[in-house]
Amino acid sequence: MSKRHSLLLFSFSAGLVVGLVSISISIILKVFAGGLFLPELASQTLFSLTPGEFESQAIETLGPLAKYSTFIASIIITTIIFGIFGILLNKLFYKFNLNQYILKFVSSFTLTYGILILISILMVTIIQVRSGSQTISIQLVILSLIPSQIVYGLILPLFLRKPKDKNNKVLQPYQQPQPINENIKEEKNYNRRDFLRLLFASVISIPIIYFGLNRLFSPLQDTEQPQIQSNISSLLLSRSPQQQQSGSIPTEFKDPSLAPLLGSEITPTYLFYRIDINPIVPEVDANSWNLEIKGMVDNPLKLSYEEIRSMPAIEEFVTLECISNKIGGDLTGTALWKGVRLKDFLEKAKIAPSVKYIVFRCSDGYDVGIPLYKGLMDDTILAYEMNLVPLTSEHGFPLRAIVPGLYGMMNPKWITEIELVDKVYEGYWQRNGWTNIAGYNTGSSIVIPGQAPIRHRFRGLDEIPSYTSNDRVPIAGIAFGGDRGISKVEVSIDGGKTWKTAKIKGSLSQYTWILWTAGFIPKEGVDNYKIVVRATDKKGQVQTSELRKPFPDGATGYHTISV
Repeated sequence: MSKRHSLLLFSFSAGLVVGLVSISISIILKVFAGGLFLPELASQTLFSLTPGEFESQAIETLGPLAKYSTFIASIIITTIIFGIFGILLNKLFYKFNLNQYILKFVSSFTLTYGILILISILMVTIIQVRSGSQTISIQLVILSLIPSQIVYGLILPLFLRKPKDKNNKVLQPYQQPQPINENIKEEKNYNRRDFLRLLFASVISIPIIYFGLNRLFSPLQDTEQPQIQSNISSLLLSRSPQQQQSGSIPTEFKDPSLAPLLGSEITPTYLFYRIDINPIVPEVDANSWNLEIKGMVDNPLKLSYEEIRSMPAIEEFVTLECISNKIGGDLTGTALWKGVRLKDFLEKAKIAPSVKYIVFRCSDGYDVGIPLYKGLMDDTILAYEMNLVPLTSEHGFPLRAIVPGLYGMMNPKWITEIELVDKVYEGYWQRNGWTNIAGYNTGSSIVIPGQAPIRHRFRGLDEIPSYTSNDRVPIAGIAFGGDRGISKVEVSIDGGKTWKTAKIKGSLSQYTWILWTAGFIPKEGVDNYKIVVRATDKKGQVQTSELRKPFPDGATGYHTISV
């Protein structure tokens, strides 16, 4: 390798490794002080620019990993940018003959900080245009970048010293390559020693980044959820009026193999799906948080968390499903929610007669609107509890909306502001091409048998006993029709040629999925069965067999498995 290329490689490596140190400082500040994390800002920008159809395909293929992958890619790109900074600064030091450490520090900090500020302001502008509101403070951007770039400016010059030969003469790395001689051998040894120093810096910073990301992606307060949930499952079921009225469980559901299905009829909080515009969970301080209600109202409100919790509240079981959920997918779950009716807030605010839409804005930059009539429903609430405990950060603490009958994207989390407007409002995902109507399609899924993703929402399914050819093979699953409910589920074991009516267990409420079960005894000599399920809602509409991808109105079609 030529002297020129060797020094380019080293300056890039130095910039890259010191960039990792800088990123580790940023992530420490993010975890402990709530500062801005540059890769987070980059991923948010990319999410806001991603067309809805592409986003739907990514979620269908990777699920929540789609956004985590984008976030990690943003960290890698940011690190590469720091490596490029290393090359630029090394050339700058040589061109202007900067020998004093303080001058190198000032140059390094000024150049990198200035460029990153310009890039950050551009990204913030894009996010604000896409979200329709100022969700990220420019002042926060300016302040958050200072510590990490000071560290970058302090450390990089320690690596980018001008190499000298054995006669203490400065080597000029950007001249044309020279024939290999003893002096250049000395220079290579110098670089090898510094590469070891770079390796040492990497060994320190990479674990910090790893544990920092783990902390950001998995808030500490959620780690005890499995134990908490197992202790309250029976108490949750006792809260359902339908459960109290229906009495004992239907005989068909007493098959031991269906115990896991019954055990997670209410989805444990730690298993409840989460799809957001940002993989980092917002952590909101309830003490400083307020809900603001404004727009076309005669009495604007600003309410604290404690004021909201002191208002009359209701509890209700509601199933949520992401509009990106594919047939047989796991982006769905049922929980018991507690909160205040949204219409109680609207009555206090005294909305104008011409109001058409209710707009929610959230601390993560998300926004969405629902028609006024949906907000005035008795069962539309602003929830602060989930499954008998306060909302976790992952699921919207301190306040989220539950709007029965509408896909999950219309049930925003981390709400900070409600605005009443006199026009149809298109929110974050609607501006990316998703439907603004968002009523649930009727659907059904097979949980037992098979390996459909929906099984991820139920505990203990892998413990189901095996069956011999003489046993009755159970078939069971869920069906959901939004606020229309489910009246009938039919199952076929021959690919839809013939159908059998399944047994339905009473729903927890009119807004939840139902459990269904059927079964068959395998015929001698028949090894393969194509199992299909379809549901009928309480309005008499049979779910469509037309296979349609989630974008833009939600997936449709029959769930089919082969066993």
